[in-house]
Amino acid sequence: MSVGSAGSVGKSVRRKEDGRLITGHGRFVSDLQLPRMQHVAFLRSPMGHAQITGIDTSRADGYRVFTGAQDTFKNVVLRAQSALPSYVETEQPILAWDKVRFAGEAIAAVVASNRYRAEDGLEMIDVEFEPLEANVCAWREPTSVIHNDAPDNVLLHRRFEAGDVEEAMGGAAVVVDRELTTNRHAGNPMECRAGVALWDAADRTLTFWSGTQVPFLVRNIIAELLGLSEGNVRVIAPDVGGGFGTKSVIYPEDVALCLIAQQMPGVPVKWLEDRIEHLASATHAREHRYLLKAGFAADGVLIGLDADITCNVGAYSVYPWTAGIEPLMAGGLLTGPYKLANYRCEVRGVTTNTSPSGPYRGVARPASVFAMESIMDDAARRLGIDPIEIRRRNLIGPGDVPYKMPSRLVDESGHYNECMDKALTLIDYPKWRAEQEHRRTTGDAPIGIGVACYNELTGLGRAASAGPRMPFRTGHDACTVRINPDGRVTVFSGVSSQGQALETTMAQVVADAVGVSYDDVDVRIGDTNESLWGFGAFSSRQAVIGGGAAHLAGEAVRDRALKLAAALKEIDVADLILRDGVIEVKGEPQPLISLAEVARVAYLESNRLPDGFEPGLEAMKFYDPIRGAFAAGVQVGVVEVDTRTGALRILDYVCVEDAGKVVHPQVVDGQIAGAIAQGLGGAMLEHLVYDDAGNLTTGTLMDYLMPTTADIPDITIGHISRPPDNPTGVRGVGEGGTLGPNAVLAGAVGDALGILVEDLPVDPARVREMARRRTEVAS
Repeated sequence: MSVGSAGSVGKSVRRKEDGRLITGHGRFVSDLQLPRMQHVAFLRSPMGHAQITGIDTSRADGYRVFTGAQDTFKNVVLRAQSALPSYVETEQPILAWDKVRFAGEAIAAVVASNRYRAEDGLEMIDVEFEPLEANVCAWREPTSVIHNDAPDNVLLHRRFEAGDVEEAMGGAAVVVDRELTTNRHAGNPMECRAGVALWDAADRTLTFWSGTQVPFLVRNIIAELLGLSEGNVRVIAPDVGGGFGTKSVIYPEDVALCLIAQQMPGVPVKWLEDRIEHLASATHAREHRYLLKAGFAADGVLIGLDADITCNVGAYSVYPWTAGIEPLMAGGLLTGPYKLANYRCEVRGVTTNTSPSGPYRGVARPASVFAMESIMDDAARRLGIDPIEIRRRNLIGPGDVPYKMPSRLVDESGHYNECMDKALTLIDYPKWRAEQEHRRTTGDAPIGIGVACYNELTGLGRAASAGPRMPFRTGHDACTVRINPDGRVTVFSGVSSQGQALETTMAQVVADAVGVSYDDVDVRIGDTNESLWGFGAFSSRQAVIGGGAAHLAGEAVRDRALKLAAALKEIDVADLILRDGVIEVKGEPQPLISLAEVARVAYLESNRLPDGFEPGLEAMKFYDPIRGAFAAGVQVGVVEVDTRTGALRILDYVCVEDAGKVVHPQVVDGQIAGAIAQGLGGAMLEHLVYDDAGNLTTGTLMDYLMPTTADIPDITIGHISRPPDNPTGVRGVGEGGTLGPNAVLAGAVGDALGILVEDLPVDPARVREMARRRTEVAS
């Protein structure tokens, strides 16, 4: 049975969210005003590592004060679990009471009629500390123990191994030996973290409005920690102003709000994170060190790779993703789109007195792509091979798929050279190489060309998400599609939106699956009381998994409507199609019956229902892709280097990705462009720096520099379309853009100056120093 309509998928239809968002009628947690609402402020540790020897709240007599020493908080902890043998399970307190492990950790909470009074109350609390030695660098010898259960401060380690690395290295024509480090980032969404909790003591129900990416996981852990039935916990994620992974963690502040609400029945308690709190206490990411030895044959083929990766995972193992989220991703996907038989990689997550590290757009792969592309560039120079050609000789091709990577992940894409061809054409590669040579003769500011090839693992099913060995698998989502009595369609989806236009794209998928107009579909998301289940927004999964469930549910309810119409009209269902809300007989010019009329019978005229038909038109489906879908991508950039100031100017930038079947071209391009902009900011500017005592020295936007429109070039985005085997034929695009900029900018600067960039970011001070050293060596 065919939908029989041209449909809306593949078109840039008007977004359903725009009506409220662009007119200032968005529904964010910060907009929520409830009767009797009180506001919460958290007292945060000024120390990086210290014992708490006393908390005196006597001066805050006029305030409602909560501390970690109270049984309500002391007996509740967050504990991220993993079955990996090397994983060390540790506890994260809701409010620190015996020891603080990073500057910014919450110690106490004050509730008042407004945030200003609550902040005043914080100043009335006196805390006594006994300072301890702080550890802020994950690859230095530790000077003190952060968690007693991990005396070496290593929370997780794992080895990935395939083939015989020693033998491969012995036969290599060139061995590249590199040490690389990457810079620590913050997520910095436009809207910081936020929550409102309300406890109804009579019904024993908790309602929690949260700017979260994972409302169902929040419901799950809040119910568990508070000893409630999940049916008595409702989590509502309204409009959310960006997440980028930082809002996919369940934080102590989330739990604290709910515990406070239980102590204040009937009183809504609200907390809005400010930017200073965000930089100090929301999750960080990307601080890695790579020790690499790569063996290449004389023809440039990579034959062996020996890697040692250390990731700074911060003070705690974040719930639910654990301290393994970055090291496991780094080791599992380090080889990216390149073929390799002999691989050994030791990874570890080391706890330090810094804010906990967690998911951030692209998880670990911006760093690992930088590492692999650096190896390729170094080998190309040593072997005298063009940097594009050496990549071509190593990329997975269509004839290699399904390709089992050294980490046993299966890449079913293989269209990397096709992406490369298109990217080089779009950027006019020969033109820029000619310009580079011209500048070398004229003495003008040098330019360099950087390249990044990557594979983004999207839509992880239960097999692909098995690596961290958490107590659950994040492989499936659910969707319910209901045809209402008027013939319009309502979608109850488990997806969660932070600006990705999921109300729009889910409506497009369902409209085409059912056979109705896009305008006749309404989408409900972000409320655990409305949708059955969804793991949420992370790992570029929602178009693949949430869209797959929506497609299947749409097809199922369409088939029910067609069968009912066939029975009502006494015609073979195989002869019917549903198109634009009308049921037709194939080949007949006149409609047979409208969907609205069929739906009216299903709901309001049960006396007309044929035997075997129950009232209603609704279907619910789960979808799990089991493995996932790799999205091929290539980015190429041309960068001008001012050797006097160290400033970089991006002259041209191209990205080509395989998104499979594109649901909404404008949304897809917006996701890619936004991800690239975020990646460029991290490559050039963003850097969280702690001093040796554990103080964050870049704790405001005066010191933590973020990109502006002046830093981001016009970006040319190209596509190839090789749909994978899933219900909608889509590949995720949410993170791929972030994977390339580190490698592109580092490669371009290295190409311009004739050096190897080993540390990120490539900020002006670092570039200026590299240019100075190059001049000294040349002279």
